[in-house]
Amino acid sequence: MEGAGWKKRGGGGGGGGEKKDLFHVIHKVPPGDSPYVRAKHLQLVEKDPDAAILWFWKAINGRDRVDSALKDMAVVMKQQNRAEEAVEAIRSFRHLCSKQAQESLDNLLIDLYKKCGRVEEQIELLKQKLHMIYLGEAFNGKTTKTARSHGKKFQINIKQETARILGNLGWAYMQQSNYDAAEVVYRKAQMIEPDANKACNLGLCLVRQGRYHDAHHVIEDVIHRRFSGSDDWKTIKKAEELMHEIDLRPATSTLEIDFGQEEEIMGRIDLLMSDWSPFRSRRLPIFEEISTFRDQIAC
Repeated sequence: MEGAGWKKRGGGGGGGGEKKDLFHVIHKVPPGDSPYVRAKHLQLVEKDPDAAILWFWKAINGRDRVDSALKDMAVVMKQQNRAEEAVEAIRSFRHLCSKQAQESLDNLLIDLYKKCGRVEEQIELLKQKLHMIYLGEAFNGKTTKTARSHGKKFQINIKQETARILGNLGWAYMQQSNYDAAEVVYRKAQMIEPDANKACNLGLCLVRQGRYHDAHHVIEDVIHRRFSGSDDWKTIKKAEELMHEIDLRPATSTLEIDFGQEEEIMGRIDLLMSDWSPFRSRRLPIFEEISTFRDQIAC
């Protein structure tokens, strides 16, 4: 199925090098004749995900670009609503991947856990990633890394990554209806790198606790464009819907939060990310006890 068309357009002789080079650029298919290349051709050109998965398996078993083959196969499986299979594939074969690939595999696992509704495992992995940041082991000890979203590359720093992970952790706690934990996490995320989307989620968290007055203040800041990302129409629409719900409720405010579980969950999370230095060899001194944060929001 993949043979004739793949060889005619992407492989073998004839046709001129420039045309073949252009083909690879347009379709984002690597050159060559290997299981991984065939898998990418089936995925991106032939649009045959089932056959692509088969060839990704062959690439992994043949030790052909295992890092990319495992990640790409998991992505295709997720698109085919085979997320549970993708989880098991990553957990079974990640030991064949390089150290540099492990962080991106963790990120993919988090997405897969979310799709599968495996919230507990998602939370544990997010906490593990926070612990790596605390130890200075994220980004292979660097302050920034190159990330990719919707086909575009961009730089992300350790401060942004911490806030992103906290945002995901907050949403996971929301799925468990653990609103106390979610609030603590969202507030920490907003202290580190505030944005409109996390503010909306914090507002929703407060609404779920019946604290409409507090939620009103948070959502009002989004509507008045006081956060990064407030120009996103989906975020604004979400904020407006929340504000409408809040306006229909009585104005109440409660600040009694049970921090017992949150202290165990959060431990020592960075409150002053700007002080981080990649040249420190010991644990990052910027992490403070959660009790400090508790005192701040209790005032």
